[in-house]
Amino acid sequence: MRKLKTFSILLLSLFWILYLNAQEEEDPYLWLEEILGQRALEWVKIQNQESTSKLEAVPVFKSIYEKTLEILNSPARIPYVSIYGNYLYNFWRDSEHPRGIWRRTTFEEYKKKEPKWEVILDIDRLAKDENENWVWRGAQLLYPDYNRALIMLSRGGADASVVREFDISTKSFVKDGFQLPEAKSRVSWIDINSLFVGTDFGPGSLTTSGYPRIVKIWKRGTPLNEAKTIYEGKTTSVSAAGYRLFSEEGNIDFIVESPTFFTNIYHILKDGELIKLDIPADAEIESYFKGNFLIRLKSDWNSGNKTYKQGSLIAGKMEDILSGKKDFKVVFEPTSFSSIQEISRTKNYLLVNILDNVVSRLYRFSMDAKGNWVKKEIILGDKGTISISSTDEKRDDFFLNYENFLTPSALYLVNGKTLKIEKIKSMPEFFDPSSYKVLQYKALSKDGTSVPYFVVMGKNTKFNGENPTLLYGYGGFEIALRPSYLSTVGVAWLENGGVYAVANIRGGGEFGPKWHQAALKKNRHKAFEDFIAVAEDMIKRKITSPQKLGIMGGSNGGLLVGSVSMMRPDLFKAVVCQVPLLDMKRYSKLLAGASWIDEYGDPDDPDMWEYIKTYSPYHNVKKDVKYPKIFFTTSTRDDRVHPGHARKMTAKMKDMGHEVYYYENTEGGHAGAANNQQRAYITALSYSFLYWQLIKE
Repeated sequence: MRKLKTFSILLLSLFWILYLNAQEEEDPYLWLEEILGQRALEWVKIQNQESTSKLEAVPVFKSIYEKTLEILNSPARIPYVSIYGNYLYNFWRDSEHPRGIWRRTTFEEYKKKEPKWEVILDIDRLAKDENENWVWRGAQLLYPDYNRALIMLSRGGADASVVREFDISTKSFVKDGFQLPEAKSRVSWIDINSLFVGTDFGPGSLTTSGYPRIVKIWKRGTPLNEAKTIYEGKTTSVSAAGYRLFSEEGNIDFIVESPTFFTNIYHILKDGELIKLDIPADAEIESYFKGNFLIRLKSDWNSGNKTYKQGSLIAGKMEDILSGKKDFKVVFEPTSFSSIQEISRTKNYLLVNILDNVVSRLYRFSMDAKGNWVKKEIILGDKGTISISSTDEKRDDFFLNYENFLTPSALYLVNGKTLKIEKIKSMPEFFDPSSYKVLQYKALSKDGTSVPYFVVMGKNTKFNGENPTLLYGYGGFEIALRPSYLSTVGVAWLENGGVYAVANIRGGGEFGPKWHQAALKKNRHKAFEDFIAVAEDMIKRKITSPQKLGIMGGSNGGLLVGSVSMMRPDLFKAVVCQVPLLDMKRYSKLLAGASWIDEYGDPDDPDMWEYIKTYSPYHNVKKDVKYPKIFFTTSTRDDRVHPGHARKMTAKMKDMGHEVYYYENTEGGHAGAANNQQRAYITALSYSFLYWQLIKE
């Protein structure tokens, strides 16, 4: 029997070796996927040295770095807050606190020009005391007193975090309190003595995307392995989680399984029983307000005798939904050019932030005596972006932020009842806006779709095709690119003579779910065609030319710029490709990649792969084609998009003889940087590269 077992082990080992060899033959750069492999890290070190030595030598590097760091560390930045009871909490980084401090103040203090802050937790001191590379990932406070918190801390900025219970009154971690080791955990307070918890409980407890699939209730003073299982999701789902929605109207316990990135199965845990909510899988429960669930629809819903339009916000009584009744009232129905961006609530009002032709419009909704929804617009600025900064369901006052490309962010306190608006804070101008103008154009994509884009340029810019221009895009996951203040872009690019453009292409959320869904899976090329159309339109208008045009994108935007630079290398001179997806054959096997199959499709499906391989940058690069110069950036600690994407693409292109540049930060997670110094450094590298290629060759 022992001999048979030994033979079986040898046979399995031989099979595994043969499998790896076959994989290496198919992809000779597979070894670069070993994130902390010695050979891979040595390669990273060499690439970093080669690229940074050239980019740091660009004349503008030092000034861009210093100006960017000054902006990021500026004491004049707005300290945005979250409202918890009688306190406003803020997390703050500056030159004195590069890792940051968690602090709080009162409403009255916050209104002052220089409020007094009470420091709750100093991450720099904690990291030094514990000899850990801690990066703040957030805190979850316990309703209604907010004296306890679950603190999330990441090593080096990764998504995976440790969770530790913290006593705010004593400003110390709770001895023998709730603690979880490093994982992509999902935790939520139930009460002072219990949590909903989903974490890495051991083999079989995670989904193929690397997130928890099991939800348990964990009682204080008991070991984690004794926590009671209340729900198990499928291994193929993205994740499952439990959370308590705290409310003065009554607490509600949700158990939510996400089969895909864009679908959810909602259950309510009531008296120990799980009750599944009969709503569309792609609908999202946004809020609970005066006994109503507020539901946002991603597709048309035929319910009862009514059809509720895609993108609408509808309201239904909780007891009706639980009993199976399908009687909903429409709160907001979008037009062809509008979409919901944010939903929040105060004590007596519902706030709905709308994007109308890529410009914000904010409405306050109230419910009259007959249960009808009444709206009133809150006017704030013109052709910019309004964001709901912070609300509290115990009061009607709330904070709003306003900004546009040339107007620095300003924070306003709004009286929810009277809608009186008071400016509380504002960020200073980091460059002179009077020298620039913002234009909005539309490009015609290949299939005839009109695609809007913004251009920021000097007022005296000549339309002669000679302007160095940077085009930025994303186009995925229903994320809208809205006008935001160009603080670092202003000093790093505009002041150096550049033109800046933002493309609102399909795949994003600028015009709601339909705009996003138009570029899913086998329609992915629509996003690329839109981006190319915008580039061609700028060239046609003589804003720029192929020899003066650079492009930039990160994450899904990295896939965008990587793909179009392979498709149309003649159209661009320089590419900045940040924390990108590039190997679309293996993306679903790397880190969180499996969770994005609903966006891109499954490359293990032969039919889908036949389509995906037409745009996968890693599979379309050729030796005998002249490509624009490309600068790839990534992070060793990115546990969302695998650094192997950028590593392998760089290695492959270099071996083919193409001129590419590479920088991998050893910290930073998917954000690419763990502190302001790192952010400033990567910004300086990127814009120095663009300056070198497009302005001063």
